[in-house]
Amino acid sequence: MNHSVSEKIVIPSPNYTYSEYVALVERLLEEEKVTGHQQSDSLVEYTRLNMHRLHRWEKTWQPDAAVAERFGAIKRSLTWVVITEGWCGDAAQQIPVIEKLAALSGSITVRYVLRDEHPEFMDLFLTNGARSIPVIICLNESNELLWKWGPRPQEALELLNHLKAEGMDDAERKKELHAWYARNKHQALQSELYQLVGGYSS
Repeated sequence: MNHSVSEKIVIPSPNYTYSEYVALVERLLEEEKVTGHQQSDSLVEYTRLNMHRLHRWEKTWQPDAAVAERFGAIKRSLTWVVITEGWCGDAAQQIPVIEKLAALSGSITVRYVLRDEHPEFMDLFLTNGARSIPVIICLNESNELLWKWGPRPQEALELLNHLKAEGMDDAERKKELHAWYARNKHQALQSELYQLVGGYSS
């Protein structure tokens, strides 16, 4: 789920702030398009659903008090690079929470990078050999890699592995996954990021 190495990372360009990323996805939707190389009516509709999910969490989600306190205490300058795509269901669920947690500290800068625009960058951060997203890359002041997280909390990963082992098809697994996000209310996500940033709070 994460690893710690010391190597300098070059953040690819273009990269986006959260508001720029959301505006890009919504602008493409107005043109019946999506981010990435693949274009289809189904991806457009799924991306529209994702934006509803994203905006719902923007409005409703708040961190636990202990999590807010730890993030608020971070003074060290960090950069989170989030690799994502607008059609990614996991990203739509998680990105608003990632952004809210980072905003609690005045020292965390978040930049969003589209996976399909930068395949060589994505290939530095594969998950079990796959280009799974979203992924958070945490960098220090010198752009050295501190840790990687993603593409989903361990509890969600275990759920998907269990459902796959039971022979459930992909569409049903996705339905169960999004139901899990609704039930969990991002307790697992904030808990895992809480642990990862523990060493950087004052």
